[in-house]
Amino acid sequence: MPQLRAQFVLFDGFDPLDVIAPFEALTAGSDFLGGAFAVELVSASGPGIVRSGTPQISLTAVAVLDPDAPGYVLVPGAAGPVDGDPDAGAETIPVLLGRFASSDAMPLIRRALDNPDITVAAHCGGSLALAMAGLIEGRTATTHVLGIDMLDATGVNAIRARVVDDGDLISGGGVTSGLDVALYLLERDFGSHTAHAVEELFEYERRGTTWKSARRLAA
Repeated sequence: MPQLRAQFVLFDGFDPLDVIAPFEALTAGSDFLGGAFAVELVSASGPGIVRSGTPQISLTAVAVLDPDAPGYVLVPGAAGPVDGDPDAGAETIPVLLGRFASSDAMPLIRRALDNPDITVAAHCGGSLALAMAGLIEGRTATTHVLGIDMLDATGVNAIRARVVDDGDLISGGGVTSGLDVALYLLERDFGSHTAHAVEELFEYERRGTTWKSARRLAA
């Protein structure tokens, strides 16, 4: 069987904290398990430098997003100003998420959502981008508190929670929720001992109670 992969999807304007924190947590979890899965930075266009929404910070994608690879596809949100005039060139978070929602990444993420061997995990504005692309209508998810109403308006069952488990779709609310999502994935799929080992290493305790949908409870 191919090795499991945890693929973090980079796009212009991504929030680096949405990527780096859960990337390190999943890497630590994989190391604890003896290399159970590979953790990678990917993009729709393949290898190359991708600028974040935080000045002076860019990350390098090492591969193109593969929607056929078993494991996880992790979708971050965007970093930038909340307010501003897009007509004047302001790259606000809604503008960045809108561009991402209409990008070449979305057909690949749609395929990942259709793949029973993949769990898609989106946190902060990442889940809102998926909703804007029409990928999670009718599903249950959360996002940053500032985007909850917009998420609900797209036809998603928006829940105000730190982590929401809707089966093959996991979502987190808030920038630092990436850590909570990563630790939840480790606990759900590899056991509490793995998640606890990473919590001890990072000296971080997860926040909130995970909200589980009927889809998950029936699984």
